[in-house]
Amino acid sequence: MRLISKGKMESMGSMEKLRFVLDGVKSGNIVVLEGGLTSEEQMKLIELTMIEVSEDFPGIEISGYPSKRGFFNTRRKTRLTVIGPANTIKTIEKSKDLISTLISSN
Repeated sequence: MRLISKGKMESMGSMEKLRFVLDGVKSGNIVVLEGGLTSEEQMKLIELTMIEVSEDFPGIEISGYPSKRGFFNTRRKTRLTVIGPANTIKTIEKSKDLISTLISSN
């Protein structure tokens, strides 16, 4: 499991951040991001994942806490995001302040 600080994520560009996350998940890690990803970054991560899905890499499971609404009722980054291999992690419950996840070995 990799726990990534908000400061580490903010020090990277968007594509560098997504590559860092995807490489971590592809190596079998569950990645927990303190600062989360923007909705655009989440969409791009899913897009990159779909390109790389193979027999050895089944894809990702992603879940996060959304941030509170920002100025003009817009959403900012998620507060926390959990990302893992689709065959290892399964979100079983999600509410505004709780994510319950089942983690299994392959």
